[in-house]
Amino acid sequence: MQGRGTAVCLPADIDTDLIIAGRYLRTKDRSIWTTHVLEDLDPALAPRLKGAVIVAGKNFGCGSSREQAALALREAGVVAVIAPSFARIFFRNAINIGLPLIESDLACEEGSPVIFDLSGGWVDTGGKRHTIHPLSPRMQEILYAGGLVEYWRAHR
Repeated sequence: MQGRGTAVCLPADIDTDLIIAGRYLRTKDRSIWTTHVLEDLDPALAPRLKGAVIVAGKNFGCGSSREQAALALREAGVVAVIAPSFARIFFRNAINIGLPLIESDLACEEGSPVIFDLSGGWVDTGGKRHTIHPLSPRMQEILYAGGLVEYWRAHR
């Protein structure tokens, strides 16, 4: 799986309540979530996420187990998230809904192009190629299918 986007730099320890605040979870209308994603961190950030690759610090997605956090990022147009580490439940939620996560400790330059190849095991930032921690073959299959539901539909 390959992808590309524009870097949006975030700090470490971004929790799921910061990704999508609980006050917006009373609705199942995902378009509401996309307009409020990460607003408690930066109210002007949501519109910049379409076509973005988030490059964050460690422990991305910590906090509650809410699946809506990964969904809100995907629905906002985030192409992938790169961080040195992810909270375990967030990691599975993201893969299960088809949002690529890449474990790598990269320096981030806001707005720079980011290209990745999960099968090839690399990320390119600013013309410099970095080796990444590979996802398991099963995780890659789930991502290629578009998420866990699509994966199981194809493997009945």
